[in-house]
Amino acid sequence: MVLLIKRYYVETNWKMQIEDIRRDYKLSELSEQSIHHNPFQQFQLWMSDALSAAIQDATAMSLVSIDTDGFPQSRIVLLKDFDERGFTFFTNYKSNKGKAMEKNAKVSLHFFWSELERQIRISGFARKTSEDISKTYFFSRPRKSQIAASISEQSARIPSRHYLENKFNELSEKLKGENTEYPPCWGGYLVEAIKFEFWQGRENRLHDRIVYEKSKNKWEVKRLAP
Repeated sequence: MVLLIKRYYVETNWKMQIEDIRRDYKLSELSEQSIHHNPFQQFQLWMSDALSAAIQDATAMSLVSIDTDGFPQSRIVLLKDFDERGFTFFTNYKSNKGKAMEKNAKVSLHFFWSELERQIRISGFARKTSEDISKTYFFSRPRKSQIAASISEQSARIPSRHYLENKFNELSEKLKGENTEYPPCWGGYLVEAIKFEFWQGRENRLHDRIVYEKSKNKWEVKRLAP
């Protein structure tokens, strides 16, 4: 009975703590007058702010795709390049996300910088980069990362951690300092953006939400209610 009472108290207290977590947002604001009319320039400005603030994993973004079973799936990937063509990241083409994007190219990206009280959401279409771009980036990676990408059948079921480490050690020993071969199942995606939402936290939950939406090769800007 004592243990049940203690467990009830701990669980109830834990839930109350979650319910009571809140803070107000006061760092900055976002207005139609202050933003760039080109969303890529606005993204570059906010990314520069995040990097200047030395935010850990500032380039980390949530990639959401529609899985082959019809459910949306989210995971964190790293942004490796961006320009007005889109946003580039790299992965295994045979992974779950690779298979999902092969079937449905519609994806979304989400950046969240808690320290700056900012979020960016991007909708677009994921297209494979050229093999030259994929190879160039692959061979710029640390050697051990190259080996890991070569031996990992990403998303496939494996018997144990030991199995994975053995494959890594076997290939490392086999190469003996020689160059790693480029795995053709690994490469980049470019997300061609058609919609951006920039979110800036504000006081009293009256957050700023500015949306850029592409229409006939032009970007329309509008404000959404928080």
